[in-house]
Amino acid sequence: MYLVQILLPLRDNHGKPLPHELYGTVRHEMSERFGGLTAFTRAPAEGLWHGSDRSYRDDIVTLEVMVEELDRSWWAEYRESLEQRFRQEEVVIRAQPIELL
Repeated sequence: MYLVQILLPLRDNHGKPLPHELYGTVRHEMSERFGGLTAFTRAPAEGLWHGSDRSYRDDIVTLEVMVEELDRSWWAEYRESLEQRFRQEEVVIRAQPIELL
């Protein structure tokens, strides 16, 4: 089993707040496809990274789903879709193997 995490920014690349409807759509898509999700939205996390000429900062929310199998091609297409919808150069989707206890 895998835990898949989607890190979504609260603002686009120009600092403009993104519409709340975008997050609702993603939540709906994830719960429909995978039967549920966990959304960490109350206290956004802070992302910080360094580019070629400056530092960047993002407030992000994290959505998580658990999947039996990891369909890498589906996730790659979905990531590209999110990058367009959220007006991002890159959206991070990461997966880690987990064991249910």
